[in-house]
Amino acid sequence: MAGAAPIRSAGADPDIHLGTKACQAHHLLEFLKEYSSEHVFLLGVIIDLWSMSRGGVHWSAAQNTFVQKMLRRARHGEKVIFIPGNHDEAMREYVGTLFGNILVDHEYIHTAADGLRYLLLHGDEFDQVTRHHRWIAILGDKAYDLLVSLNIYLSWLRRTLRRPGYWSLAGYAKRKVKTAECGFYTSCVTIVNNGEVV
Repeated sequence: MAGAAPIRSAGADPDIHLGTKACQAHHLLEFLKEYSSEHVFLLGVIIDLWSMSRGGVHWSAAQNTFVQKMLRRARHGEKVIFIPGNHDEAMREYVGTLFGNILVDHEYIHTAADGLRYLLLHGDEFDQVTRHHRWIAILGDKAYDLLVSLNIYLSWLRRTLRRPGYWSLAGYAKRKVKTAECGFYTSCVTIVNNGEVV
């Protein structure tokens, strides 16, 4: 694209997973080359502290470049807000702190160019498994890591077969589990609300 990048009012980057092999930092860098914005919202699981704490640190040059670009954008006037999620929840201790002009916040209300207001948060506080059954969340995270590793081979196979686009096995499995989980908890809430718990 020739010339300056188009300016958007805001852009949001959720679930980046810096520090892991699953991080698609090179795609983020391509996006950042094409677009700039007045506001950038980093909505949780930006740095995957869960995976990193298990000794699985993978920090590529592309991930480093992404961090540098966010710091540079914040330094040059873009408003960059980092809202931690469940995998980087330790960063919630720093709510209200600026790191290189990047504000750490719990949630943020953004007023768009058309005047509409949006509540921005990661949403993990509404995840019943994360809140009440942490061991299942950790088991799920390990299964997710396994699927991400398998996805490397699946991506190679898709490229070999000249299949266009990116498809994530881990993302597919996560969507299926979340759909099932949502149905289960909806049923539980309905039962409790109707007083039919035996």
